[in-house]
Amino acid sequence: MVKAGGAPAGSGYADQRHYVVPASLANLRGPVSGVVTLDRRLDWSGDATYHLDDPGDLQVMYQTVLNQAATVADLRQWLDGDTLRRLWPDLWLPARLRALWQARFPELAAPPRALAG
Repeated sequence: MVKAGGAPAGSGYADQRHYVVPASLANLRGPVSGVVTLDRRLDWSGDATYHLDDPGDLQVMYQTVLNQAATVADLRQWLDGDTLRRLWPDLWLPARLRALWQARFPELAAPPRALAG
C-alpha cells in the first residue's frame, strides 16, 4: 500500500527526508574559524550565529547545515571537508543522513565515539 504522495504505508518523515550529499569532500571549503551567521533557511532558531572557534558551536553548526542543506552549494558554503572528517564521529545526525554520507564516503564510517559518562 502507498500513502498519498507516493510514500509506502508505514514510512515516516525520516524515511522520506531529502538529504544532500556532495560528490567530494575536497570541494567543501567553508569557514573554519571566526563568527558566522547561517542563512535563515538553514537555521530559523532565532540565533543562527556560531563562533567556530568554540568546539560546541562548531559541532552544532555542522549538525544544522548537514540536516538542513537543500543544495550542494549550501554544503560548500558552510562546511570544510577536513573539519567534517574530524567532527564526524561526534556529530548527532539522523541515521539515514549518516548512512547516506558514509555510503558515499566510506572513510567516515568509523563508529561514533561513545558519549562521556
